[in-house]
Order: sequence, then C-alpha cells, then structure tokens
Amino acid sequence: MTRWILVSLFLAGAGPGQERKPNVLFLFTDDQRADAIGALGNPRVETPNLDRLVESGFAFRNAYCMGGDISAVCTPSRYMLLSGLSLFHRKNASPDRPNFPRAMKEAGYYAYHHGKRGNTCLPIQKLFDVDRHLSNDTKERQSGRPGKEIADAAVEFLKGRPKDKPFFMYLAFGNPHDPRVASAETRTKVDDATLPLPSNFRPVHPFDNGDMTVRDEQLAPWPRTPEVVRKHLADYYAVIADLDREIGRILQALREGGEYDRTIVVFSSDHGLALGSHGLFGKQNVYEDGLKVPLFFSGPGIPKGRSDAFAYLYDVFPTVCELAGVPTPQGIDGKSLAGVIRGRSESVRDAMMLAYRSCQRAARKGPWKVIRYPQINRSQLFNLKDDPHETKDLSGDPAHAETMKEMTDLLGRLQKENDDDLPLTSADPKPAEWVPPKEKGK
Repeated sequence: MTRWILVSLFLAGAGPGQERKPNVLFLFTDDQRADAIGALGNPRVETPNLDRLVESGFAFRNAYCMGGDISAVCTPSRYMLLSGLSLFHRKNASPDRPNFPRAMKEAGYYAYHHGKRGNTCLPIQKLFDVDRHLSNDTKERQSGRPGKEIADAAVEFLKGRPKDKPFFMYLAFGNPHDPRVASAETRTKVDDATLPLPSNFRPVHPFDNGDMTVRDEQLAPWPRTPEVVRKHLADYYAVIADLDREIGRILQALREGGEYDRTIVVFSSDHGLALGSHGLFGKQNVYEDGLKVPLFFSGPGIPKGRSDAFAYLYDVFPTVCELAGVPTPQGIDGKSLAGVIRGRSESVRDAMMLAYRSCQRAARKGPWKVIRYPQINRSQLFNLKDDPHETKDLSGDPAHAETMKEMTDLLGRLQKENDDDLPLTSADPKPAEWVPPKEKGK
C-alpha cells in the first residue's frame, strides 16, 4: 500500500478495522537550532535525509521550547515534552499523571526509548516498554560517529520488534551538543574560513542578561572572535551532517521492513543554541537563537506545507495523539497542532511566552517580541518581520512607545495565565553593565 493511499485512508478517518494505527518515530536532537537544517534555509549544513522529510511533510516555523527554570534547559524541555505540561507546571510531571508513553501504550503501541542519560526525564521514560540510554553521553559525543549507537540499536529493534502492535519510537540523540566530534571525512568537507558568521554576531553581549558565565558561555573566550565562532560552527554543522546520515539508516530500515509508508515521523530538538549570536554561546537566553526549534511532521495523513503558527514543544504530545488516532489525555497544557497541519485552522494560540530562570521573560504576538530582564529593569523590543535576527532594539523609540506598552502588558497577562509570579520590575536592580571575567573560556 503506497504512502499516498494511506494518506487518503487516514484523512478519511479510517477505523481500526480498516487500517492499523500508524507507527510513530520521534527523532529528537540536543541543541539543534531551528536554522540548522538545509531544507529550512541553511545551505551550509548537509542534511539530505531530514531535507526529504521537510520537503514531503509539514513544518512549523515558529516552534519553541518555552524555556528553562534551571540552567540545563534540556531537562525542563524534556519534562515538558513528555508530560504535555508548561514550564511553570512541569514539576507536576510524574509517571502517575498523563504522559506521552502512557497514552501511547494504553492505545496499543509498543513504546521504545533510547536517548542520552543526563539532563533528561528519567521517571516518565521508565514507562517505555524498552527504556535504553547511551552507555556514556560524553564518550558517544567524542566517538566521531554521532548518533551511531542509537541508530544501531534502532535498526536492530526494527528488525526484531513485536509485529502485533504499532510502535512508538522516541530517539533522543545526544547530538549536536558539545563536545562535538564529527567523522574525519565529514569534518574535512566543512571549510571554517568560508562559513558566514551569524547575522547577529557580536563579540560581547551588550549587558548582563542574568547568567553570563554559565557553563555554555565558557566554551569560547571573550570577546568572541570570528575565527573561534567559525570553528564552533564548522564542528556543529559537521556533527549534524553525520547525525543526518545515521537518521538515514533508520529511515532505510523502515523502508526495508515495509513500515515507512505507515510511519509518522516527527523531528524536533530540545532548544536552540546561540553559537556567537548576540555575543552568546548557549541556550540560556530567550532570543530566537536560544529557544526556537525545528519542528516538522511527515508520513501518512500529513500534507505538504509550512506554517507560521506558534507552537510549543509540549504541543507535540497531543498533536501526535490526534494524528495517530490516540485519545488525548485530559489535564495537559499542550494543544494539538493537527488542525493546523490538516488545514482546518490557522493557529491554536495568538501569543507566546518564553522564560529563563528569574532573569529573563519574553512575549511574542504577530511580528512583535518584547524581552524583559527584571533583575536590571531593562527591556528590548523587536519587529521580527523586519528584523528576524533581533538586531534592532526598538524599545526606546518614541514611535513604538504604544507597542512597547501593549507588549509589556501582554507579557504580564501571559505570566498570570501560566502561573508565573515573577515581578517584572526590581525595586533594587543590579547594574546592567557586564565585564567579562579575566579567566577566559576554552
């Protein structure tokens, strides 16, 4: 049965007696920026396997990790993803409450997880029928074969999996998180000297954002130099290219096993990464580079298309449920994006809130984005339609004073809606000026 016949059956609402539920393969990477895929606009990174999924499926151009309440943003990201709860509710996540693997297993799926061991959602992951972890996160990243350990096991699972159930496979790769070691063959293809710098490259961030010397920021010296940033970008792109190759092996195993045309493939990442943008290197910020992620769906019932609709990572859980014909549990914060994918609606929300610890908050609506730094009583305002890389702060422009007030008010309302009680103004603000430490980064 071809992929397109399956599409017709799923769109027509075929029941269990007519067609088995689709398999679900969820590919989830670590630290992959939204622009780090060829088909999503970056010709400098080679991702032919992911490109084919993008080109045949449906991509969201405004998908975000909501943020982090700790500096290791990957941990809250995975808690939100598997629980369907927002950042400010994610500590309520538990194996006893509604969650992704439980919902899929109750609907008859065989659930398989294989991912990194550190900074993840261990309690919920234990619910998978198979719950595997990398033998050593750091050694795998230094192996020169990013993604191979997980891909090898996934291919073997697909060959010997239970055939009486559809499968839900959640592969949470440890790449392209640092340390970044690509294969020698791939790394030599990336020419550091010709790589363009990020459009918003700066040697140093212009003020204290509240977490300027966190681990990720110490991966490069201050001030950031073009040569160092290009070296990091080259390593980053090479690791992603190798990872894409391993993903291609998994997709080929699906084809050889006759399951590709009945498998919904979802791809995303836990958050982005600055890598020189704004003078920063990590994900501990609410800029687009830090929290925006790639998100796309491909497979039976998924039309080809792209959308600017706002999406959170914790929307993936209910979206997969609806696409696969699985009942969506009550009591989660995520909203299904299936209506957007199928053309029934343009969006599921008209505004978004982003947050990082107690030092950064942001709101998005339409083209506008406001960022507030409560510890130093400073704000930024960007028009992302005209300035997608957030280089022109309009917060002090009298012509945008009304927009600035509207967006700040919106941020306050979104805080209340999300049970965030952080004051946006400090009675005793810290100095905004920031001087890099004498001890340089690596």
